Amino acid sequence: MRAIVLAAGKGSRMLSTVPKPLHLVNGVPMTRHILKAIEELDLESTVVVVGHQAALVCKTLIQMSSEPTRLEFAEQRVQRGTADAAKVGLQAFASSDELGVDSDVLVLPGDMPLLTSKTLIKLQAHHVKSGAAATLLTAEFKDPSGYGRIVRDQQGRIERVVEHADAGPNELAICEVNTSIYCFNRRLLDEALQEVESSNSQNEYYLTDVVELLQVSGHLVTAVIADDPDEMRGVNDKKQLAECEMLLTARTNR
Repeated sequence: MRAIVLAAGKGSRMLSTVPKPLHLVNGVPMTRHILKAIEELDLESTVVVVGHQAALVCKTLIQMSSEPTRLEFAEQRVQRGTADAAKVGLQAFASSDELGVDSDVLVLPGDMPLLTSKTLIKLQAHHVKSGAAATLLTAEFKDPSGYGRIVRDQQGRIERVVEHADAGPNELAICEVNTSIYCFNRRLLDEALQEVESSNSQNEYYLTDVVELLQVSGHLVTAVIADDPDEMRGVNDKKQLAECEMLLTARTNR
């Protein structure tokens, strides 16, 4: 298994000239928290997809990495959504294909500084054991506003993920959310990404669309529900940054 960390966004809601991945949480850039968490996993390598102020982000993360030789970077020159970013990340593997196209890939965002290795190890183990095409890490929130919702059928199987902006009233009532953390079969992910379209409210290519494409094609899609929803907190503005810093401080103190 390899990992792709999506850290290309500008983070305009942060209202800052600092690139989003480098905003500090307890004195450490938030994307560095993610990289530290995945260092505990059994991974061949990690690709960080960068975009806004790419050179500064790369330089900073390399300087802070404990394993710089296993860290690669790929640039998403135009931010066209998470599916496009994942495609950029996959292309970075093309020069080192010793694992083969049927290897697995972990895809996760670079703005979740509370994420722990324990949760990711659990996700990786479940994915490998199940042999699924995709395994989603989900969470149950009392207030799921802003998050994509997990839509299941009557048997409890995952059908699709609906982004908040595209959700109807029934879907908005769902409290199980997508955390944007996945394990995929690399070949099936690559094939599905070719079919993703940008016909949505944001005119972007959503990585979440891959879930429905795999399910409709008859492939197994499974999920692991996170034990601690706080780990799944993303950072999109200064308020969320402050909340994550407070929670991380409390965890450190404990």
